[in-house]
Amino acid sequence: MSRKRETVLVTGSSSGIGLDIARGFLEKGFNVVLNARNEKKLSEAARVLGQDNPIAWVAGDIGNKETGEKMVRAAVDRFGGVNVLVNNAGIFGVKPFLENSEEDLDGFIHTNLKGTYFVSQAAVRQMKKQGGGSIVNIGTVLVLHPTASLPATAPLVTKGGVHALTTSLASELAADNIRVNAVAAGTIRTPLWGDADVDSFSGTTLMNRVGEVGEITEAVFNLAASSFTTGVILPVDGGYVHGRS
Repeated sequence: MSRKRETVLVTGSSSGIGLDIARGFLEKGFNVVLNARNEKKLSEAARVLGQDNPIAWVAGDIGNKETGEKMVRAAVDRFGGVNVLVNNAGIFGVKPFLENSEEDLDGFIHTNLKGTYFVSQAAVRQMKKQGGGSIVNIGTVLVLHPTASLPATAPLVTKGGVHALTTSLASELAADNIRVNAVAAGTIRTPLWGDADVDSFSGTTLMNRVGEVGEITEAVFNLAASSFTTGVILPVDGGYVHGRS
């Protein structure tokens, strides 16, 4: 008898880390539900991943509660359930503390914190019905080890909230056989860097290089699959949090 395909939801999956995570889970035999705000980019991502693959997609802003609910509904209607949620979507920006406006802070709260919170809420309701599941959140090593060269209090307080949500939910949901972990990502080469010299950050890590998207994907999959691991915030950062040797 063949093993039933499991289903993963991946937010922020039209490019970069999220797209690679979706690709990685497809290669492992999962059904994948994609999400991003931009419907055109999301459609293109689905095309890149292969229209013949078991893919569904939901365009929408995860900071709006109904987006997570639509993602879960799409997963249940198309594939029969939700086994894994990867909360990848997030925004980041560098600005000194005293220059942040209320609008700046609200924007980070909306996407990074409310988005992760409400998509998780929708997924957990379904996971409880199914008898379990796994959530992997994407945080940042800058919560664990901030630096004056990247003043980013507004996004970091919200990513700190994601770290707190990870450990709190791990405690609350263990009895429901739902595991919750996070990857604290370091500097990763993605299209979001644009023309910036991402390799200039190589010297901040013990390994003297920046990370590649596939290295985040590998960590996410391992946390999602590890049946005795919950409440972990795993730095995937080339040793950044430990400083230079």
